[in-house]
Amino acid sequence: MQPSDLDHLAVPGDPQLHPDGQRTVYVLTEVDVDEDRYVRTIHLHDGSGTRRFTHGPSDARPRWSPDGRWLAFLRTGTEDGQKPQLHVMPADGGEAQRRTDLPLGVSDLAWAPDSRRLVVVAGVWDASVAGLSDEERRRRPKRITRLPYRTDSGGWVHDRSTRLHLVEVEGDRPPVALDTGPQDVSAPDWHPDGAAIAYLSDPDDWPETEPHSQVFCLTVPDDDALATAAAEDAADAPRDPGTAGGDTAAAPTVAVTRRALTAPGMWSAVHHDPTGRVFITGLPDPYDWPGTPGIYLLTDPAAAEPSPAVPLTRHLDRDVTPGSPSCATIGPRFVDGGFLTALEGRGTTAVARVELTGFDPAGGTPPAVTEVVAGARAVTGFAVTRDAEVVVFTATDPATPGELYRLEGGAQRCLTDLTPGFRAKVDIRPTTRFTCERDGVELDVWAVLPPGFDAAEAGSVPVLFNIHGGPTAQYGEYFFDEFQVEAAAGYLVVGTNPRGSSGRGTAWARAVVGAWGEQDSVDTLDLEAVVDATLERFPQADRARVGIMGGSYGGYATARLLARTDRYASAIVERGLLQWESFAGTSDIGPFFDRMFLGTSLLDGAQLHHAASPARTAHRITTPTLVLHSEADWRCPPEQGEQLFMALKRVGTPTQMLRFPDESHELSRSGAPKHRVERFEAVLEWHDRYLGASAAAGDAAGEG
Repeated sequence: MQPSDLDHLAVPGDPQLHPDGQRTVYVLTEVDVDEDRYVRTIHLHDGSGTRRFTHGPSDARPRWSPDGRWLAFLRTGTEDGQKPQLHVMPADGGEAQRRTDLPLGVSDLAWAPDSRRLVVVAGVWDASVAGLSDEERRRRPKRITRLPYRTDSGGWVHDRSTRLHLVEVEGDRPPVALDTGPQDVSAPDWHPDGAAIAYLSDPDDWPETEPHSQVFCLTVPDDDALATAAAEDAADAPRDPGTAGGDTAAAPTVAVTRRALTAPGMWSAVHHDPTGRVFITGLPDPYDWPGTPGIYLLTDPAAAEPSPAVPLTRHLDRDVTPGSPSCATIGPRFVDGGFLTALEGRGTTAVARVELTGFDPAGGTPPAVTEVVAGARAVTGFAVTRDAEVVVFTATDPATPGELYRLEGGAQRCLTDLTPGFRAKVDIRPTTRFTCERDGVELDVWAVLPPGFDAAEAGSVPVLFNIHGGPTAQYGEYFFDEFQVEAAAGYLVVGTNPRGSSGRGTAWARAVVGAWGEQDSVDTLDLEAVVDATLERFPQADRARVGIMGGSYGGYATARLLARTDRYASAIVERGLLQWESFAGTSDIGPFFDRMFLGTSLLDGAQLHHAASPARTAHRITTPTLVLHSEADWRCPPEQGEQLFMALKRVGTPTQMLRFPDESHELSRSGAPKHRVERFEAVLEWHDRYLGASAAAGDAAGEG
């Protein structure tokens, strides 16, 4: 795989099963390098074949109506500045009708049980800037009064918030915003009687430096109240549909009553089962992270005060919100007698059934769990019929970017063939999984072999050691374009999941908490052991040409390892956390991330922050190091990379800094296609300079 081969990738996701149990829609994402964009279209498998169902070029989040008559989805227009808006089309096909034109666009949607309306999540401007043009908003100084004021995924958010809106499927009534207060909202889910909506929000009167979220429930206003709000708004300010952007009118607003269903925690989803029981997904305490989020049942959601949450999956000690790769289906999908959920394993993501028939929430015995979809792969989304007879899912494995599958009556079949051109052009390199042991613990390792590896002479193949981000993430049984590109360039590519990674339970994930103040932290020793095991296992590996690289936590770990040893001949530190004290004040997760992973905050003193910062030990680094960063990365802000670059310059270590404009922390995964190709080319060029077969000693003189 060459960097330009990104242009041939097509990846499916977010499958949705029609109530008839036959039709399935999914989102197909293709990369268009020439136009520097992603093309996202909704495709339909109707039982006999697959066809494009929407024209795109940017369609997402398809959702069938409960009665099966409609398909709702989000579409972003092609003109600059346009935002995603809700569209609805007949289930049998036809022209999609735009149902919103909201200033900041729509990010999520959920159908009402009667299929007459939807609730959507949409951004709204603060009153102080709502009447301004986009140009004037950009010109004005930013008055910041709250946290977070800037996020990696949203950029500057100090002047906006998110609100729930009710949108009718038919008719002329405009969307109506539900006034739930000043806090952001997300993840709405309807009660089956249609009279209430549960959703997530920041807690009221809670410190802004805390990462807590809370589950609330609001009473849906009646039609008279919605009609009155729309009529009063029309009388006060006649609506001008304008264009999607700064001139689009805000929605009329109606007050609602609401109450808290849970205590503050770290919740990512809320769902009602067909009887109205409430299930929540996440962790009861944010400082249980790193850990294994689970699914919980609220014992009495109708109570005046938040009711206790009964754990349903905690006994499994496995994460139900996989992130490597991410799974579009978060939380339970209900079937007769229980529900299905995603379930992370050691390098895998499965789908499991949780059996609730006969389960007693007060009995102390957890429900039985069985895996329905398993194997050496990662499920990236699924849907299921109510009788659990049919499961459709998208999945990837090391040789397959992704396909759509159907499991019915115990028989599984692949429904798609999405990348024949990619497979015909690209020599997908084989992946070998092996284990090694350190300190009585087994470590999982994945190696991708370069062309001609089996016949290569002893000590002739350079090694490229990759460290994943997180650290609560993992490498595994999924297609990874980076490993393929690196292997095609002639490297023996290696990745592992040291302690601190996900996939192996709470204790494994929390092994690094408070440990990074010591040079010999458990993850560092695990990583070094895997390099040793790789060189021992593969005689073709050249011990003198070992490179290392990683992003985010991987960049952090790379910088720490470089300060310990000169065994690496080339290094790339990408989007790393490199100075804990400044990170605490500049990152969008800075106010609380140190408490999660260092076990302390700056208010307790900066000793551990200082000891755990790679910037403190950068003067020991002698390996030629490329510092790679994105200029709109607000997770690990650019100043982190700048500090490492300056430290390396001071001591004369060969180094360069490469910065990508307008890119976030997600550059390598979802950045602009041209930037992703250019990043690949820069990575290969740097490592070839110091590891390539043609690189002679001193070729890079002058880079210091």
